[in-house]
Amino acid sequence: MATPQSSRHSSLSSSTPKSRMHAIQVDSVQRWMEDLRHMTEVECMCVLQSKPIGVEEDGGQGELIVSGATGGGGDHVTRNNLQTLLKRALVVSTELGKMFQRLEKGRWQRVHSTAVRTNCHVRSLVHEYGATRTTPPEMQKYEKSLLEKCMELTTITERCLHTEDEYFLKSMKEAIHEILTDVSDSFSQMIDMALANEIQILIRQIEASDNVYTIGSAISNLLSLTQDGPQLCSIIAKEGAVVVLFKICRQDCFSSLYAQALRTVASICCVEEGINQLEKVDGILCLADILTDESCAEAARAEAAAVVAQITSPHHTSTQHLASFLESMQDIVTALIKLCETASCGEVFLLASAALANITFFDSMACEILLQLNAIQILLQACCDRQRVDTPYSKDQVVTILANLSVLEQCATEVLQEKGIERLLLLLGEKPSSSSPSEGAACERVQQKAAVTLARLSRDPEVAQTAIQLQAIPRLIELCRSPAERNNSDSVLVACLAALRRLATGCPDSIEPSDHQQLIKPRLVDSFLLCSNMEESFV
Repeated sequence: MATPQSSRHSSLSSSTPKSRMHAIQVDSVQRWMEDLRHMTEVECMCVLQSKPIGVEEDGGQGELIVSGATGGGGDHVTRNNLQTLLKRALVVSTELGKMFQRLEKGRWQRVHSTAVRTNCHVRSLVHEYGATRTTPPEMQKYEKSLLEKCMELTTITERCLHTEDEYFLKSMKEAIHEILTDVSDSFSQMIDMALANEIQILIRQIEASDNVYTIGSAISNLLSLTQDGPQLCSIIAKEGAVVVLFKICRQDCFSSLYAQALRTVASICCVEEGINQLEKVDGILCLADILTDESCAEAARAEAAAVVAQITSPHHTSTQHLASFLESMQDIVTALIKLCETASCGEVFLLASAALANITFFDSMACEILLQLNAIQILLQACCDRQRVDTPYSKDQVVTILANLSVLEQCATEVLQEKGIERLLLLLGEKPSSSSPSEGAACERVQQKAAVTLARLSRDPEVAQTAIQLQAIPRLIELCRSPAERNNSDSVLVACLAALRRLATGCPDSIEPSDHQQLIKPRLVDSFLLCSNMEESFV
């Protein structure tokens, strides 16, 4: 697709008179843009909205100055203020990043023009935000300090344009770097305070209203904010959003909002502060109540499962919250495996199985509970149902649970009864249906965990014999020798070598001498190095 500039270039070459006319227009526009960069009147910038109509010399496109939208209704204003703040913060952060880079390169003209533009952005933001909100006193202090620093930055960078004194420029470079760092810090703090103020307004809307639509709209805005990263989630958590959302989830009259509220809680709980807030309001008990209440909508129970999956994620460094989780674990695990069994679609199954997969990592008691609840049969049957298990992501959760259950001796018998070895061999052949990197990574995890599960279960002689009869060894050898079959994954290679050696221990005659010499006899690390360096033509 042609850019405005490429379209303009094509029109210039069409005829000589037109070319001359366009050249004059472009020239005047460029001159006007240069003048505009040195104008900082907020009112002018707000009227013009600084529409980007050209490209800078170093290829960076002019950024849009977002004007504060006005509209009827508090919720509409809040949503627009949040959008404006986030867009403006991104623009200013980008400009500050450019200024650091240009300062390092000593490109003083570009440093100054960026300083002027940043000053405009910041002044417009402060002006527009103040026009729609009563700015808190503490935030006003940051605004004043920030505006002064922006003006100082503009003044000092302009001085550097009129000298070629290397010593002076070097000293100025250090001073500008220090001011620029202060501006960045002050701006971040001011934006955090402004966002906190807007979040407080949303939370007050949820607390004060008994209107389902109003509350739902405020929750929707909070959910949208959580998608902008962990830093914003921390602010949302600190302002008490988790507490308010669980209040909604404890009132029957708001049952239609449970799913939306819990989805927001799950997003907030990607940060430790969110989990701490959940712990303080006995959120785990509330989750258990929703999960075990079959009169609750499936969507609400699925989102409760998503919260469980989030707070039990192995990625969290703190595990203090898990102490209270253990008290409700029997009820939660029972409800989750039932949700896997009755799930109406792939997303519900994925959320429930992901929660179970995480739970099985941190407590062996969960694995014992799952065996008692006939989980192996439920999960393996689900794998045959494309309505529930329709992606590598769902299969990843299933095989994770099976891998963790396989450490228990009684697991082997149940897997054999449910023809689980056949299913594991199918999972060893999992391949992505698209070029998506995340799907490819999920397929690798499925292959790796299927091999790990097979290796663990093959401690049982009957399992090992069944696997050999089902041609597990040729498939494992193929995965070891052919990098393409395992998507060039080293983790899959290690798991397959381990499974192959486990099967060879029980039945050495099932391995060809050449395979035994290269894949079984050497140290594991030597076989790994041999296979990881193989070319496709070797196979």
